[in-house]
Amino acid sequence: MTDSQYITSGSVLRRFIAYIKPYRARLALGVVAGLVCGGSLYGVLQSMQNVFTPWDAVSTVVVDDSESTERTIAERIAEKFDIQSTTSDGQMTWQFMILGLVAFPVLMLLRAFAIYVNKFCMRWIGASVVRDLRDEMFKRLQSQSLKFFGKSDVGQLISKCTNDTTVVEQLVSVTISAVTIAPIEIIAATTFVIVQAVRYEMLGLLTMVFIAFPLCIIPIVVLGRIVKRHMQQALAKISNLVSRMHENFTGVRIVKAFNMEDKENERFVKMNADYFSSIIRALRAELMMTPMMEVVAIVLGCIFFVACYATGVKLSQIMSITIAAMFAYRPIKHVAQINANIQRGRAAVERIFALIDADTSIPESPDAVTIEKFADSVVFENVSFRYEDNEPEVIDNVSIEISAGTVVALVGETGSGKTTLANILARFYDPSEGRVLLDGRDLRDIEIASLRKIIGVVTQETILFNETVANNISYGTENATDDEIIEAAKKANAHEFIMSVPEGYDRVVGEKGFVLSGGERQRIALARAILRNPPILILDEATSALDTVTERQVQEAIARVMEGRTVFAIAHRLSTVRNANQILLVEDGRIAERGTHDELYEAGGHYRTLCDMQMV
Repeated sequence: MTDSQYITSGSVLRRFIAYIKPYRARLALGVVAGLVCGGSLYGVLQSMQNVFTPWDAVSTVVVDDSESTERTIAERIAEKFDIQSTTSDGQMTWQFMILGLVAFPVLMLLRAFAIYVNKFCMRWIGASVVRDLRDEMFKRLQSQSLKFFGKSDVGQLISKCTNDTTVVEQLVSVTISAVTIAPIEIIAATTFVIVQAVRYEMLGLLTMVFIAFPLCIIPIVVLGRIVKRHMQQALAKISNLVSRMHENFTGVRIVKAFNMEDKENERFVKMNADYFSSIIRALRAELMMTPMMEVVAIVLGCIFFVACYATGVKLSQIMSITIAAMFAYRPIKHVAQINANIQRGRAAVERIFALIDADTSIPESPDAVTIEKFADSVVFENVSFRYEDNEPEVIDNVSIEISAGTVVALVGETGSGKTTLANILARFYDPSEGRVLLDGRDLRDIEIASLRKIIGVVTQETILFNETVANNISYGTENATDDEIIEAAKKANAHEFIMSVPEGYDRVVGEKGFVLSGGERQRIALARAILRNPPILILDEATSALDTVTERQVQEAIARVMEGRTVFAIAHRLSTVRNANQILLVEDGRIAERGTHDELYEAGGHYRTLCDMQMV
C-alpha cells in the first residue's frame, strides 16, 4: 500500500488514538491541568471589568419592581472574607491589600504549576507514543521477507523511523497540549462576551459577529491542506537525502577509488536544495495562516466598531467586549498553528502506518510444529520459484534429495539460481510450486524459529556488526561462554589473528567489519557458525573472494565446520567442491547435470568445460 492509497482508508485518527490509549491516565491529568489553565481566563476577564468600573462604583438595577444595588467583584470578594474592600473615602483597605498580595501570587503559581503539569504530561506522552511507533516499525521491518528489502531503500526506511516519528512527537507533545488549553480559553472568552452582550443588550451585534466569525476559519482550512501536501513532499525528499547519505557512507571506498567526491557533493547539494524548497513552501503556507486570519479579524473588528457607533453602544461596554475578543484571538491563532501541526503530523503518520501495514513476511502455519534436530534427509520436490507472478521462473521444477551427513555442491554460472535454492532451503522464500521436505515434513509446517536454529549460513558477503569480535562470534548463540567462543575461533583458524592485537576478543570490528580483511571477516563468520553448531550448513560462495593463502586457511576451517554436518555448498571455484558427495550443475534454474566430480568430468558435459576453463 502506498502513502497516497493509505490516505483514503479513513482510519488514521482511530489508529493513532490507539497508541495514546495506554497513557490515558497521564493524558487525563494533562487535560485537567490544561482545563485549569484555560478556564482561569474567565476569572481574569471578570477581574478586568474593574479597569472600566471604579472600585467604589455601584449601579442600580430593578428586580421585581424594587431597587437593589449591584456590587462590584471586589465587594463580593471582601464580603466572603468578612473584610472591607474600601474605606469611607474610596481607598483600598489594608486588609484587602494583604488579601490581594497573598491571593494573586498563589493563583499565578497554581496556574504556572498547571501549565507545567500539562506540558510535561503531553511531552511524556509524545515521547512514549514515538517510542512505541519506532518499536513497532522495527519489529515489522524485522519480520519482512528478503523480497521486501530487495525492493526497499534502506535510507528511506531509516528516515521513516527517525524523521517521520520526530514529526509525530511534535504532533502529540505540542499540539495536544495546545488543544487542551486553547479551546477552553476560547470558550471562556466567548462566554464572557455573551454574558456582557446580554447584560448590555447587544445580542443583535453579537449575532452578527458569530455569523461572520467562520470567515476567520477559511484560511486555516485552505492553507492547512497546502501545508499537508508540501509536508508529504518534504518527508519524501528527506528520505531520499538520508538514503543518499547511507549509500555514500557505506560505499565510500568506491567513491574515493573513482574520484567521485565532487560529483557526490554536487548531487547531495542538489537533493538538499530540493528538500529545502519543499520545507520553505510548507513554511510559507503555515506562516500565512496568522496574517490572513488577522486581516479578516481586522476587517470584522472595524465593521463591529462602526455598528456599535451606529447603535449608540457606550465605549466602556465596547471595551470590555473588545478586551475579551482580544484574549480569544490569541488561542484562535493557536488553533491555526494546531491545524498546521496536525497536517504535518498526519502526513508523517500516514507514511508510518503505510510501512507498518506492509506485510511480506513468510507466513507461518497456526499448527506449525517445533523441531529440535535433523535426522534423515532434505528433499526438494518439483520446486519452482518466481519473485513475482508476472516474472519468469528463477527455479524451474527442481528435485533434489540430500541425505543427512552428506555434502551437496551447487555449481554453475552467476544468475543460474544456486543462491535462490539455498534461500528456499533456509525458508527465506517459499516455492511458487512444489515443496521442500525436512525429514518428510513440509517446511511450511515447521515453526520458522526452530527451522532457523538447525540451519547455519555462511555467505560470500560476510556481515559483521559494529561490535566486539566476541559478540560477533556469539551472535545468535545465547549464553555462550568465553571458552566456547575461543574454541570456535580456533577451529575457524581465527584465534591467532584475533590475539595479534592488544584488544583481542574485545576489539571492535567497525562498520561491517571494516577494520578486518576479507579472510579475517570470513573466519569470524565461520567461527559464528561453528559455535552455533547447526546440523545443516549452507555455504554460499564462502571462499570466492579470497587470495590463495587465505583461501587455504578458510578451507581448513570449512573442513572442520563441515565434519558431521549436512552441507549445502555453493561454489564458483570447482576445486573447493571436488570431494562433495554430490555435485549439481545448475543452468537457468534447472539441474542440468548431477553426480560426483569424477562422474561429471568423465561425462564430458558443461561441468567438464567449467573445470577445464578454471585449470587454464
